[in-house]
Amino acid sequence: MNSDFHYYATYCAAILAGYSHEESADLAYCDRFVDLCSKTMLFKLKGPAAAATTQFPVELVEARTDISGLQDITRIWSSFHFLPHDLYAEPPHKRCSKRYKSKYRLICNPNGELVKETVKIAKGKGIQAAGVAMHVLADTWAHRYFAGTPSLVINNPYKEYKELIPGEDGITERKISFRHSATSPDDLDRSIYTNSLYSNSETSIMNLGHGRAGHLPDYSFIRYKYLPAWGNYEEILKDNPSDYRHAFCQMITAMKYLRGETAEFELNTYDWDAISEIEDKIDEIICKRQLRSADDWKALGEQLSGHALEDFDIEKYQEEYTSAAKDKKDDTFLGKFIIAALAQKSMVTNKIYESGSKLAGKSIDYSKKGFGGMKAYEKLVKEVGE
Repeated sequence: MNSDFHYYATYCAAILAGYSHEESADLAYCDRFVDLCSKTMLFKLKGPAAAATTQFPVELVEARTDISGLQDITRIWSSFHFLPHDLYAEPPHKRCSKRYKSKYRLICNPNGELVKETVKIAKGKGIQAAGVAMHVLADTWAHRYFAGTPSLVINNPYKEYKELIPGEDGITERKISFRHSATSPDDLDRSIYTNSLYSNSETSIMNLGHGRAGHLPDYSFIRYKYLPAWGNYEEILKDNPSDYRHAFCQMITAMKYLRGETAEFELNTYDWDAISEIEDKIDEIICKRQLRSADDWKALGEQLSGHALEDFDIEKYQEEYTSAAKDKKDDTFLGKFIIAALAQKSMVTNKIYESGSKLAGKSIDYSKKGFGGMKAYEKLVKEVGE
């Protein structure tokens, strides 16, 4: 998902789920902050580096790719951006190595058991935990078919990408061209997109997630097809407009559960009724061919709530956290976000470890050990080290 969806669209979904304007704005803030809470950010805040929910490009370039470094990368990206769908799945190629099988099992897809666990552990944990959960849930739709670990064989396509563009005469198929340019915006008119540099190294960070597909998975309007290297020579059709509609309505379902409006959160359940009166407007925003959709989502959110929504401000809660006494940091806005992030990372890492995979390293389950803030976390880290 792009940043517009993670903030403005999440605000819209939260309003429709019954949260107040203030609650929806804070929840959306936490959803968006998942893409910004890197080790660099936490160093600035003097917060725990282990709570990182993302890695900036400069951090990835400098990241180690030995076993420990790769485990750190996998913990972050599999926990928050490429949630594994089935940690016990069998690859289409039956005769494969254990390491390949472990990577295949990290492929992201919606409606896996870890989605349910992600929403469940956020229940009763406040707005910050709800925001983290919504980021993870939404990304299972946008990032499906990619994995949150560096892997040439999993994340690199076997064949070229083709974009499917609807028009008056039906669907036009157009070859997608990629370039590696940090300064040039994607050219939507000619289907030219920026992606990561090709590397034939299985563990290169260039082969992390959907880097080789550029921003294609994050555009709500795009439909494309390609042949993944991990598939059984079966072409994948990615219909983002449909996926984004499902993601939006599943978020509403999940947030109604988190608010206590419904007793259970069930997979494959979407609150279509909640958008019945604005379905055409949502489809218009999702299908609009544009680089940024912030203005459209913001206008819809303000229409729904009747309140002005301030633009995302990364500095908003930082002073509260940095100026708080050490024993009071857990009670601040960002302190609660950090606790929610640690709980999510622990849960996912622990599930990966329990499945027999060591790609994310060893983990301790907070739910069994009991987790009450940073002191408890520091104790757990020490325990793992021993």
